[in-house]
Amino acid sequence: MLFGKTIVVTGCSSGIGARAAALLGDLGADVIGIDRREAALPMAGFLQGDLSTPDAIVSLAARLPKKFDALCNVAGVSGTLGAVKSLAINFYGLRALTEACAPRLREGGAVVNVASIAGFGWRQNLERAKGLAGIQGFPHVETVVAEFGIKDEEVYPVSKEALLLWTFRAAHLPLFKDRGVRVNAVSPGPVETPILAEFRSVLGDERVDSDITRVGRAGTAADIAPVIAFLCSDGARWVNGVNLAADGGLEASVMAEVMGF
Repeated sequence: MLFGKTIVVTGCSSGIGARAAALLGDLGADVIGIDRREAALPMAGFLQGDLSTPDAIVSLAARLPKKFDALCNVAGVSGTLGAVKSLAINFYGLRALTEACAPRLREGGAVVNVASIAGFGWRQNLERAKGLAGIQGFPHVETVVAEFGIKDEEVYPVSKEALLLWTFRAAHLPLFKDRGVRVNAVSPGPVETPILAEFRSVLGDERVDSDITRVGRAGTAADIAPVIAFLCSDGARWVNGVNLAADGGLEASVMAEVMGF
């Protein structure tokens, strides 16, 4: 399905990123991983680094291949690192890496952003999401957090709201569209990965347990990885600017409740 493609996966050392990297490799892709921690999974290449500063992004982009087929932005943090660090990694760093990689993505390539059901509120918080996504480049994130009054306990959903809005916009930006590069998002619900315990501390047990109860069980990394693989494949060549929920029906349940139908 992906034979001969070269795919870059951030956050490849654990959770969804590790499972996606493994599956992409099984489907024939040459996978290049990026993570702060060494990856146990054998891959075509591995770069150690993070997405929290402009200098780190420049360094990572310079070490990537001159041409590759897809970028999977899986790396992210739960919010326990605080609003500044979390927003820097989950949105501004992700966006900066993607924009830096755009000229290296082959025509017809793909960007897959792992967002979250936590970003569902982007519609209700549209002006804030527009403001965050409208800031160009990699800003001084401490100033941004202060300007928008973003609290530590709300930064995870805020960062995913901005990411979703940017995904919709990026699909039509000349940087990607002129070369036929598709930009999509995947929004998991609660997933049984090492970071789930951190989500409980940030979002609260009641919110997490309620989401799991709505759909019967928590997801697994193996539930999300095939969706990422599909969006990287030629089978998704007419899928662009989409947020694909991989949540067991959670978004449908929340939508029905919010919209009253």
